[in-house]
Amino acid sequence: HAALSRRYVLCEVVSEDPWCRQCIEDRVLGLAVRDAIARVHGDYGLACCSISFTVKYLNAYTGTVLLRCRKDSYRLLCSALPFVRYLESRGQRYPCFLNTLHVGGTIRTCQKFLIQYNRTQLLRLLQNCTNEEERQCIQKSLLSCSLTEEQSESGDEEDDDDTE
Repeated sequence: HAALSRRYVLCEVVSEDPWCRQCIEDRVLGLAVRDAIARVHGDYGLACCSISFTVKYLNAYTGTVLLRCRKDSYRLLCSALPFVRYLESRGQRYPCFLNTLHVGGTIRTCQKFLIQYNRTQLLRLLQNCTNEEERQCIQKSLLSCSLTEEQSESGDEEDDDDTE
């Protein structure tokens, strides 16, 4: 099982278009990423990345995406992500880009990073609050940023081998 070393790439979908979030789904995102890999690295790069590549987690509401690939092809994958320029769904193209947040050896390390990242984002929002109601709302969100045991019991957990 250790021979199947994998990397998990945590990204966020960033778009000015409010309709973009509605079209975020595994298949659409997977196709956009594969298309970018093919354009940047050709058939060889696509073949290398396609082995074990999958959209492991996706939250359309927050735009958070977790991609899984083999450890030996994660650099190919990451270098192609900036070339995702839009998501296409039902004949419509929604301009967006993928912001890579973290690359980890396990889903759990990505979860931990995401919690820390969300905390930081919420603290920035807290500093820009204009009224007490907003402030209390954000403080409540900050307190809810934690990893529960239920979330951590992922059946797809790998050995925690750090990134080079």
